[in-house]
Amino acid sequence: MAVTVLDEAPSLGRLYAKAAVTARGRGGDLPDTHLARRGVTVDPAHLAEYTRVCRLALGDVLPATYPHMLTFPLQMALMSDRSFPLALPGLVHVRNRIEQLRPIGAGALLDLEVWAERFATHRSGAAVDLCATVSAGGQEVWRSRSTYLSRGAKAPQGAPEADIDVPVGALERAVATWRIPDDAGRRYAKVSGDVNPIHLSGLTAKAFGFKRAIAHGMWVKARVLGALANRLPGAFAFDVAFKKPLFLPSTVTLSTAQAGGGWDVAVRNLKAGTEHVVGTIRPQ
Repeated sequence: MAVTVLDEAPSLGRLYAKAAVTARGRGGDLPDTHLARRGVTVDPAHLAEYTRVCRLALGDVLPATYPHMLTFPLQMALMSDRSFPLALPGLVHVRNRIEQLRPIGAGALLDLEVWAERFATHRSGAAVDLCATVSAGGQEVWRSRSTYLSRGAKAPQGAPEADIDVPVGALERAVATWRIPDDAGRRYAKVSGDVNPIHLSGLTAKAFGFKRAIAHGMWVKARVLGALANRLPGAFAFDVAFKKPLFLPSTVTLSTAQAGGGWDVAVRNLKAGTEHVVGTIRPQ
């Protein structure tokens, strides 16, 4: 295993451009490479903007979804490299699991590391997990696993089956209704750096086969976290499956139910009942 330590966060705009021009000719196995940054500090202004866009409380500890902002550029650098077997423009984020092992102070010095593992088969193609870990004071405080699906791709011979489902209960009662504006993707892209064209406008989304722009899954997940933040323990696992695209604009409902000492959650279209995000929150 080789660990490459970067001095600064890569530019996501440049990585998307690089991925677009190097998409052809990918293949092979996953690279045995870890990318890392050391002694990272959180920009208070960026944290404040993130919490505003995601409707999270701003305090002296990081929201559990915020470390994804720090590790995502490293994951993008890994996926945009020619050694990565799947073309980045075709990847769809289908599952994300975050484990907050303890609250992270907003002023903490953080060490970040990411890598890829579990190249798996799926009925629609191939899937891969992008893993991340965050440490403070030499102890791991946060970890995540993001599963990406590449439709039409093939995993290596003998690869395991992809696990992209998160079972939840019936969740029949809606506890909140959200009206999601058509600029939600652009606003989250500005703060997250995730400028994937499918989130920015109807015109750019149609180029990738979507009828309208779609919301970022991690933005929806952060909205769910904000709705339950004052009812969560200091250590918990938040596991979600990104189901059908949430087209912009839309009106959706949030349903929750206590389960397993934590919560089951679902975000659905108000009229059609289409499930966009379903997941579980469990104490660690």
